[in-house]
Amino acid sequence: MATGGMSLSKEFFELLKAIGESKSKQEEDRIVQKEVTRLKSKLENTPGNPYHSNTLLTSKKRAKEFLVRLLYVEMLGHDGSFGYIKAVEMAASASLFHKRTGYLVCGACLPPSHEFRFMLVNQMQRDLQSTNVLECSGGLLACTNLITADMVPAVANEVSKLLQHDSATIRKKAILCLHRCHQLADDVVTSESLHESLRKLVCDKDPSVMGSSLNVIEALSLTNTAPFKDLVPSLVSILKQICEHRLPSEFDYHRVPAPWMQLKLVRILGLLGKADMPASKGMYEILHETLRKADTGINAGYAIVYECVITIIAIYPNANLLDAAAEAIARFMQSRSHNLKYLGVTGLAMIVEQHPQYAAQHQLAVMDCLEDDDETLQRKTLDLLYRMTNVVNVEFIAEKLVEFLRHTTDLFLKQTLTTRVCSIAERYAPNNAWYIRTITSLLEVSGDMV
Repeated sequence: MATGGMSLSKEFFELLKAIGESKSKQEEDRIVQKEVTRLKSKLENTPGNPYHSNTLLTSKKRAKEFLVRLLYVEMLGHDGSFGYIKAVEMAASASLFHKRTGYLVCGACLPPSHEFRFMLVNQMQRDLQSTNVLECSGGLLACTNLITADMVPAVANEVSKLLQHDSATIRKKAILCLHRCHQLADDVVTSESLHESLRKLVCDKDPSVMGSSLNVIEALSLTNTAPFKDLVPSLVSILKQICEHRLPSEFDYHRVPAPWMQLKLVRILGLLGKADMPASKGMYEILHETLRKADTGINAGYAIVYECVITIIAIYPNANLLDAAAEAIARFMQSRSHNLKYLGVTGLAMIVEQHPQYAAQHQLAVMDCLEDDDETLQRKTLDLLYRMTNVVNVEFIAEKLVEFLRHTTDLFLKQTLTTRVCSIAERYAPNNAWYIRTITSLLEVSGDMV
């Protein structure tokens, strides 16, 4: 019986059907428990059993289905540990298709401390040393998902060798695997050796390898930016090449050049340029160019624009860049899309928090968002109004907030908003008469919450 391109036994098909038609969790558990009993029986050393343990690996189709059913049992919350050994055995299969199934089940089912993981070390070493690119690729994936700290010394050297492999697929997976080894055992794969490898691969001739290296650089920069400060010119150069469409068109998405790589680069620049004037100066021009070229009316472009805004706020400030960021955010707030409006309000809140002078010119656009029917957008706008209040606009904003309080029925929101109006009234009141009027209005609409 063929279903969805996969050959299923009648037994398995009936199991899926029964679980799909079950009316309660208890009924589902009974069905799965019967399946567990059935699978256990298939491992018994009984003559004539087609799933006899001595013939299980010679019947690859049956062995594979056994593991798929075992995985299904685990997904439904039942114990399938009785069959883990068969997943380990299948990982050693000469067939790439079945080897992949074995590794998949091991990765999904074996806990990090399970002793069976150590039984996979020799097989992973053989796969990493294989001249077959697919076997080598599978070994790297398995290594990334399955190794523990104790297993790192056994595979780290082989993984490092693969950074020089002729295949770009192998190189990009090798750097990710090496990063995993570093996370688990930084005394085996040291920061220095990992950084050296990254410096080479970030300039790799294949863009996919470069992209994988950027993933690792960003992850490491979150905790320590110092080792990568001198990479700013190289990263700026890469971003410039992408913006100029110098990467193969296969990396384009809806005419936006390599958007995910752009996002990664912009985020890394934001980390490296934070509180660092020399580093920030080196990225001003490319950030402005990226922001300009990404604003094309396409969702992928909007993502890049938003990420540019976040980075511009994070790095050492530049007036021209901040103006461009504020203009881009204003266009978001004028959009008919609620998602873009929400991003616009969120972005403006970040800008205003660091640079309050941008509040006044966008005040009316923010008020328009407050009158929108979308409740999530309203809440975000209320938060922004509170953040952008100052001695100049306190009367206007307080009036709008009190008016909003008159119509809301959400008690939690009412409590929060009342507290905020009291706060801005106390901090920015132009005179005592205005303060008394505002608090009186609050008492009328919020009562005991004041």
